[in-house]
Amino acid sequence: MAEKKKKTVKTIKIDLDKCNGCKACEMICSAFHAAPKYSSNNPARSRIRMIREPIRDIYVPVYAGENAKAECVGRDKYVIGEKEYDECVFCRASCPSRDLFKEPDSGLPLKCDMCEGEEEPLCVKWCITDALTYEERKEEVEEETKMDDVGTGLKSLIDKYGLEKIADTIARMSKKG
Repeated sequence: MAEKKKKTVKTIKIDLDKCNGCKACEMICSAFHAAPKYSSNNPARSRIRMIREPIRDIYVPVYAGENAKAECVGRDKYVIGEKEYDECVFCRASCPSRDLFKEPDSGLPLKCDMCEGEEEPLCVKWCITDALTYEERKEEVEEETKMDDVGTGLKSLIDKYGLEKIADTIARMSKKG
């Protein structure tokens, strides 16, 4: 049974006209996600990456999204200035076709966690040009009510034996004890 709930959606809004390509967002993100925190700085661990075209002075920060288990079929091309970019360049997903947004040591996919535990993502806080801004908005979404372990077990038993047999068994068990 689907139920309407309010969900907080957190996003980082990117203003390309303000980005100067300083990579402060990459540096603070990689330091925050180091183990222990702030102990090292490896941009390969960053959940935000800078796509750049320095000759035209164009910089595009892209932050990691969901993991894609398969490669996408679309390979659209985008033209910025006179340079052509593959759609993959701007994709936020970690997927089998590229190493972007994968942990360099383990190969596990990375996903932006909005610097969980912080007031706002550190890439936003450290962005000196305000190219990155943090936004929270409430959205009404239909959400399936999740069953607990007992509900999941009962559903499985009902699927296997039928509701009547399970109800009879529960009735007999409750009389015994």
